Amino acid sequence: MSSDRSRTAYADSAADLARRALDALRGAGGAAMVAAHVEGAEDGAAALAAVRVVGADTFAPHLLTGVALHPLDAEAVARSFSVFPPPQSVPQSPPAGPAEPWVMAWRDWATASMLARFAAEGEAARAPSPYAAQPTEAPLLAARAGISAPIRPAEAPSPDTTRDLGWAEWSVRMGQLSSLALPGLDGPVHTAARGAPLALARGATRSLLRRDYPTAARIARWLALLQHEGVALPLDPVPLVAHLRVLGNGPRLALDTAIAGKLLGLEHP
Repeated sequence: MSSDRSRTAYADSAADLARRALDALRGAGGAAMVAAHVEGAEDGAAALAAVRVVGADTFAPHLLTGVALHPLDAEAVARSFSVFPPPQSVPQSPPAGPAEPWVMAWRDWATASMLARFAAEGEAARAPSPYAAQPTEAPLLAARAGISAPIRPAEAPSPDTTRDLGWAEWSVRMGQLSSLALPGLDGPVHTAARGAPLALARGATRSLLRRDYPTAARIARWLALLQHEGVALPLDPVPLVAHLRVLGNGPRLALDTAIAGKLLGLEHP
């Protein structure tokens, strides 16, 4: 398969998994949605890559609706790490280096943290749980995937980062980490979000005015989480999320706005 065809297959598979997660968040789709996605896929590698791309958001239906995680879903998430193991070193974050590996490391941390949490709570007691994540240190321990040392993302973004990158670029970077904007996760990235609500509000507004609705939705998730936590915000995220629901389309954007809506207590995710 050519690289272009591979990228298309991975993108299509990620969109399909996001759609399944959205259905589960709305109370439809049945149990073991991640396992069903992997087992029913024509391209198994693309399906497992999609699990890594959607990441911690595969756990959103369980976090936000209280439905137990199916053991087969936990196994599918663990298998995605085994087939696509994280790198053993992570480049320094921008402006000192490339963003993508650093962003993916934090996404992997969030996914592994959720997997460990649900296994520890007994909601996936029969599933293998090879990952142990400590939010304050942000390691990914993946011994079963052949990784012997913890993976530590480079220094997390902080409120001071807005002075280095500017609020516009910083808010976009936080949007790339939107899958961390879930209750039950906490670490340096969340501390950064709590310390710069104005930068996030500006970033969401800027993206909306530029008609970059996917970025606006990703940043809006942070605003929704902050309001959910009781943090004072410079704007009300409820009309922002409601507006994005009308303007945007596609399963990924729909999932982002549905998660934000759940955090804000909106009636229809």
